[in-house]
Amino acid sequence: MKVNMQSVNFTIDRKLVDFIQRKMDKLETYYDRVIDADVYLKVENTSAKENKIAEVRVNIPGDDLMVKKQCRSFEEAIDEATSTLQRALLKRKEKVRAH
Repeated sequence: MKVNMQSVNFTIDRKLVDFIQRKMDKLETYYDRVIDADVYLKVENTSAKENKIAEVRVNIPGDDLMVKKQCRSFEEAIDEATSTLQRALLKRKEKVRAH
């Protein structure tokens, strides 16, 4: 799957890019019509510990799925976002199969 990644207020390292790519590739096992995905990573300048934001937008035929998670680390945020997207894709697959 083609994954476009953008980082705001920091530079993204190779290890994080590989982690995101692996997680996003797993989504194709749940719904095979995924076109591509956009991942936006942001760091908020606040004193709160949960200042890492990951927004994931998955393009599928018909419309897009968007998930936004805020956590302590980007890995945790991507984990939560992909699990939410996994449930949404399975729901979409069942809905398409029903018609």
